[in-house]
Amino acid sequence: MRVFPLVLALAGILVACSRPQVEPVTVADQQAAQLQAEVSRLVTYPKFGDFDPYDWGNRKPQSYPIHGIDASRWQSTIDWEKARKAGVSFAFFKATEGGDLADPRFAEHRRGAQAAGVPWGAYHYYYFCRSAEEQARWFIRNVPRGADLPHVLDMEWTPRSKTCTKRPSGAKVRSEARKFLAILQAHYDRRPIIYTTVDFYQDTGIGDIGGTEFWLRSVAGHPSEVYPGGRWTFWQYTGTGEVPGVDGEVDINVFRGSPEAWVRWRDRLGT
Repeated sequence: MRVFPLVLALAGILVACSRPQVEPVTVADQQAAQLQAEVSRLVTYPKFGDFDPYDWGNRKPQSYPIHGIDASRWQSTIDWEKARKAGVSFAFFKATEGGDLADPRFAEHRRGAQAAGVPWGAYHYYYFCRSAEEQARWFIRNVPRGADLPHVLDMEWTPRSKTCTKRPSGAKVRSEARKFLAILQAHYDRRPIIYTTVDFYQDTGIGDIGGTEFWLRSVAGHPSEVYPGGRWTFWQYTGTGEVPGVDGEVDINVFRGSPEAWVRWRDRLGT
């Protein structure tokens, strides 16, 4: 029997119309899937202890889902796998101080965190007896590229130092901070965070520096109470924390945001 071309064409159209339409996978779809996969791996709202607990009332740091630690030579070998499983989602390590001191445990802590999959960044303890340029070069000399997190400029008064107790003006402090931040940003391709304390913040006006994020120490009150109007991304809420995998006391911090916000911020995925 002869089948006319028109009949064949119509049959083809019917077959095509009967096939399910598959929507193309977009970049946004891929990013959303990646985000949810990363969030599912997080241990949120960890129950860490404290050797000297504070009564936080209704403004508890435990109400934030993402917690992490910062460590230096004063922390012995850390079981990073145990710490990660307990809820340590990030870590900052002291790397350098001034222009000639390097923390002897920095490399050990960094390698351990990397092996366990704990995102890390490094911090520099600033001394006002050396220039910002000299200290930035010293940090770069000791901290390799490849950190998961932005690095940190730790600025606070140093009254117990045996070599440098200078207290420059707020204008000088802010000028030096901007120089240090710019040098590190150019080298590591990410703007550093500023860590500071209550008295230093009040004395110097360092919170007026724009274009950077802040990590604020406040062990006896929520940052909104202790730093009225202050901007912050991280809050160090105790220096006497108790974390599985860490021998003795350790600083504990929270990230200001949801698990989704943390992954976006950490991986620079945007909003």
